[in-house]
Amino acid sequence: MVKNFDELKQAIQKSPRVKVAVAAAEDMDVVNVSSQCLDLADFIFIGDAKKIEALFKEAGKPASGDIIDISDHAAAAAKAVELVKTGKAQNLMKGLLHSSIFLKAILNKETGLNKGKLISQISVFEKADGFQLLTDCAMSISPGLDEKKQIIENAVELARTLGVETPRVAVLAAVEVVNPEMQATVDAAMLTVMAQRGQIKNCMVDGPLAFDNAVDLDAARHKGIGGPVAGQADILVVPNLEVGNMLSKSLVFWSKKRVAAAMMGVGIPIIFTSRTESIENKVLTVALASYLAR
Repeated sequence: MVKNFDELKQAIQKSPRVKVAVAAAEDMDVVNVSSQCLDLADFIFIGDAKKIEALFKEAGKPASGDIIDISDHAAAAAKAVELVKTGKAQNLMKGLLHSSIFLKAILNKETGLNKGKLISQISVFEKADGFQLLTDCAMSISPGLDEKKQIIENAVELARTLGVETPRVAVLAAVEVVNPEMQATVDAAMLTVMAQRGQIKNCMVDGPLAFDNAVDLDAARHKGIGGPVAGQADILVVPNLEVGNMLSKSLVFWSKKRVAAAMMGVGIPIIFTSRTESIENKVLTVALASYLAR
């Protein structure tokens, strides 16, 4: 079990190297991230070759991988997906192109990577005794009950890959009691029962739980909330994208927490970070994807 990002990097450095196909790589962040990941992965840069070479020259660094000259963004994304499908790359990374173009290539029914599963995003943070997963912060806008079930299953798969055999899942809401006028609390209670009856496997689920009593034992005890999940959740499931996005960015920009992002449901690791994400956190996302690709 890896307990923090430093241990994650150490584990990768002892493993066979993976290749990352970068779609629309003509981006200075891509140059900086790849140059800091020389001990984590190899890169294939797909995009406008002249612009990519100029960026490496501007940064004063040698190109840290092969360059495939494709200036059209849709074609570059399609080529990156092709490299993954044919085994020439193991990871897929978004460069300087619109998310919709990137995702269209991934989800193409004939040439893409979609396996028919719900694709969800997970923000991975460090806590005192391991990792804490927050989901979904970028993909599912307003998930219904079945979508939340799949979001949990994707997060459980990631947590188990990181070494948490039976992850504790807190389904978040604004309050800890079921209120029929607050759908998030109803969904949380139903997901809890579904897990108890084996409809959601390999984890413990409890909800509704507010954020404080999901992550802090003292807060849970103060409110009289017991059980194996309260105060010690490994996975936090938010009611909708707005909550997840704002909570994740609050932890990064206010609390200065390190974070890596994972996209689950496609079958291969996808490096898909916010444009405002720091270089350090983008490097951590590459590290996480490389670990998963093993």
